[in-house]
Amino acid sequence: MDKGDPKSKASELADEAVRLHAFYRGKVQVAPRCPAREMPDFAVWYTPGVAASSRAIVDNPDCVWEQTNRGNTIAIVSDGSRVLGLGDIGPEAGLPVMEGKALLFKVLGGVDAVPLCLRPRDDEELMRTVAVLQPSFGAVNLEDIASPRCFRILDALRERLDIPIWHDDQQGSATVVLAALTNALELVGKPLQDVRIAMIGVGAANVAGYRLLTSSGIDPASIVACDTGGTLHPGRRDLETRQDELRDKWRICCESNADRVDGGIAEALRGADVCIALSAPGPDVIRPEWIRDMASEAIVFACANPVPEIWPDEARAAGARIVATDRSDLPNQVNNSLAFPGIFRGVLDVRARKITDGMALAAARELAAFARERGLRDDAILPAMDEWQVYPRVAAATAMAAQDEGLTETKRTRASLLEEATSKIEAARELAVKLVEEGVIAPPPTVR
Repeated sequence: MDKGDPKSKASELADEAVRLHAFYRGKVQVAPRCPAREMPDFAVWYTPGVAASSRAIVDNPDCVWEQTNRGNTIAIVSDGSRVLGLGDIGPEAGLPVMEGKALLFKVLGGVDAVPLCLRPRDDEELMRTVAVLQPSFGAVNLEDIASPRCFRILDALRERLDIPIWHDDQQGSATVVLAALTNALELVGKPLQDVRIAMIGVGAANVAGYRLLTSSGIDPASIVACDTGGTLHPGRRDLETRQDELRDKWRICCESNADRVDGGIAEALRGADVCIALSAPGPDVIRPEWIRDMASEAIVFACANPVPEIWPDEARAAGARIVATDRSDLPNQVNNSLAFPGIFRGVLDVRARKITDGMALAAARELAAFARERGLRDDAILPAMDEWQVYPRVAAATAMAAQDEGLTETKRTRASLLEEATSKIEAARELAVKLVEEGVIAPPPTVR
């Protein structure tokens, strides 16, 4: 097989990932952020000096944000029930993903993140666990929790807790999809309000994507969603009988698909300008002949992980003009990693009480604007993860939106927020480089 073939590259990448995960035995560790060289240092940071810090917090509980790292520490909480495209693999198998998430939080957002993979007996125990952990964290990122319970858990925790709760599979994915779609449509010259969109998969990501797309001005009637039972419309008795449990899906049934398209993926794609697929790992979930039935200048986001619903070369050969996936080793990565580090940096810097759709829309606009300023191409509709300057801008945009919505006690300028976010992210990136340069982190072993 050709070494440049994406299928061959994917297989090689998987082998390399297993080898290096075993070598490093994890991706994150706890490191000091204060001098700890000799006994006088320890006397300040621990007993007896630390007692004064604790007393200050007793006298004024808000001092915890100044006296500790709580304001820069978040929890990544998962039960391992919907990890990537692997499904319900459990908390232990989900831990490498959560550690990877923590690594991205640090080097891209300057945020200290603690992976917490749980095995709750039920949803209530998971929510209770997150609630009792609240005093140690400035925010919580929910990750890889199966739907529909991920919707219930997010909504309930946002009501119970007074720190931001975010479900990245929902809100993060939706933010990046909207930014990517904005720029892709600019390249093909189609107005956002005039396109027909096929959404393949109606799980956490596309449900949140539907909500954010319609909030941005897209007419729900022009969207045709499709899950494993077929296209969504008011005639879906299987969803109508469970509408209390699946209220988000049933709402999509009632609001979207004005033409009452019936069938499966092939029918949903016929004549569509845009395919947003966040469904089961491929390949061959979406077939080339279905892409050929889409409108001219078609846009295809095949974002299943770890293997897209259709390989990009096959989609382009079938007539798609712009193709994106979730993979970092292929052009046009549409991945929530472009959103969550900056968004959390922003909410922590202004101590926002929650993360709203309005804040996500602001982040999406900033992502899209950054890519436009750099220059759009069919294979570059978004920034890449190594264009680190995008993250402080997303942070500042998110923080400004939080202030505008009255969700923070602070009132700061965009310039000061951008400066602070840039400084913190640059420091985290420099630390990562220095640890390698100084030999604290060993270089990867060569393959023998």
